[in-house]
Parts: sequence; structure tokens; C-alpha cells
Amino acid sequence: MMDLTWVTPRIAVGGGIWHEANMIEVVRAGVTHIINMQVEFDDRKLADPYGIDVLWNPVDDDFLPKPPEVFQRGVEFATAALQNDAARLFVHCAAGVHRAPMMTLAILRASGLSLADAQRLLVSRRNVVDLAEVYVRSVENFMRSYAPAGND
Repeated sequence: MMDLTWVTPRIAVGGGIWHEANMIEVVRAGVTHIINMQVEFDDRKLADPYGIDVLWNPVDDDFLPKPPEVFQRGVEFATAALQNDAARLFVHCAAGVHRAPMMTLAILRASGLSLADAQRLLVSRRNVVDLAEVYVRSVENFMRSYAPAGND
């Protein structure tokens, strides 16, 4: 069974897809866009036959600070995708514990949620989430320089 948890009606977080049977479950869940944070596996070939747009944004789960560019890529992709009311986004890594929640935190923060509200939402919907302090600091570092497209 696919490891996928909806944190909002249009944003899900979870673990690796890995094979076609799981991709079929992702398709059945209505996912139209994927942000894959894992270094371990690139989903693009699995997603292509189903017309799902994938951003492969690989980072190591090494508990080291992540550069703002990682978040910029993900937030831009998510923001563009979610402009379509029918879009549903799945953010994942290998286990859905560190990297995917970290990126989802950035997406939620960029959408206007406070840090506390975004953290509460993630943890309340997906109980395995571990928002490591170094990753939270990385997201907040990104937020200090984040300017939504069109606000130049």
C-alpha cells in the first residue's frame, strides 16, 4: 500500500513510490504533480506514462543545512502547479519522515502559514514526521530571502 498522507486537500506527503503498482495508487489518489526529494530513486520514468509532472529535487537526509535553492525549486514548482484548481501535489522522499516534510514545510510557509501553524498541521496529519531543527532552520533561512514570483 502506498505511503501517502494528505496534509491539506491538495498537498500530500509520504514515502517513496519505487515501482509501478505504487505509482498506480498515486494516480488513483488524483495526484497530478510530484516533488521527489529523495536521492535514492528518480520517479520520472514511472510517472511519464500517466502524465504526472515530476520535479526531482534530490537532497541527502544527512541532517546538514540545505541551501535556499532546494526550497526555491520546490516552492516554485508547487506554486505553479497549485494555480490549477484541479492539481494535487505529492511531496515525497524515501520514508516521508524528514526531507518531504521539510519541503512541505517550505511550501506551507511560502503559502502564508506561520511556522508554528505549518509545523502543527504537518505533525497532526502525519504522525511520523520528524521536523529536525537543522531542516526547520534551513526552511526559515529560505523564507528570509523568499519573494513570490511577480513581487519584484
